[in-house]
Amino acid sequence: MMKIRRSEARGYADHGWLKSFHSFSFAEYFDPAWMGWGNLRVINEDRIAPGTGFGTHGHRDMEIISYVLQGNLAHKDSMGNVKGIPPGDVQRMSAGSGVRHSEFNHAPDQTTHFLQIWIEPNVTGIEPGYEQKSFGPDQKRGKLRLVASNGGAEGSVHINADASMYAGLFDGTEEARIELNPARKAYVHLVRGEIEVNGETLKGGDAAVLAEEGQLHLANAKDAEVLVFDLVA
Repeated sequence: MMKIRRSEARGYADHGWLKSFHSFSFAEYFDPAWMGWGNLRVINEDRIAPGTGFGTHGHRDMEIISYVLQGNLAHKDSMGNVKGIPPGDVQRMSAGSGVRHSEFNHAPDQTTHFLQIWIEPNVTGIEPGYEQKSFGPDQKRGKLRLVASNGGAEGSVHINADASMYAGLFDGTEEARIELNPARKAYVHLVRGEIEVNGETLKGGDAAVLAEEGQLHLANAKDAEVLVFDLVA
């Protein structure tokens, strides 16, 4: 089974300083049909206006991944981390027993555009943790690069969740084919461009949700950047 969720079907919030598309129910956007997929709970496509950001706030028992597309995301947390997250970096924060952090766009004239991703952990109450790694275009061109996984396989960031996240860049004849476990779920989020997923065309912001499928085939892309998630059923 594969179902397409079009970009315009997502929730949307305009707070002035923040414009956000919600793939799943979040804050004031609620749709009982879209509470998550497997253990993937949140994908928010956020744009933070220059000189603004999220003030200090708290999280517990969630694996939170930031994937920056444009600009720079300034991160500060109660673990002592003060970091800048540029495009190409993947940041993982394990909220565990509790963490407080802020995210800010210090640029005077550039919007920070990023994806905020939450995955439900397979262990709770752990000590909070932080990790950040860079995955340049050369690592993602024409293939799906593992960027987050339980155990940090292949140099990916480690998440305390039964899930894997891949990132890829595709154009023209570049394609990827991976085997799926039909007993699990998969989720494909097209960040930008255009690509075919098992024969169905997706455009920027669209997603494909898959269950009981044995294969994922990405092909016929036009300047596409794509994220693929392997998830519990």
